[in-house]
Amino acid sequence: MMEKNAGPIQKFKAGGISAKVWKNQNDKGDYFTVSLERVYKDQKGDWKTTSTMRVNDLPRASVVLEEAFKFAVMAPEAKA
Repeated sequence: MMEKNAGPIQKFKAGGISAKVWKNQNDKGDYFTVSLERVYKDQKGDWKTTSTMRVNDLPRASVVLEEAFKFAVMAPEAKA
C-alpha cells in the first residue's frame, strides 16, 4: 500500500543547487529517493528550476548529493 508523501524529509543546499531526500514505501518496505535541482533566473527575471547542471554547478551538486547519501544511509528510518 502506498502512502501519500507530504514532501521531502530533508533538504541540502549549496548556492542554487539543492538535493531533496524523499521517503517512500512499497510492499517491500521503506526506501529513499533523491531529487537534484538548480534554481536560476530567466531572461525576464523570473525564478525557474531545472534538473540540468552546468559544468560549474557540478562541485556543489557533488556536495549536496554526498550529504543526501549520508543522510539516507545514516537516518534512523533507514535502519528500520
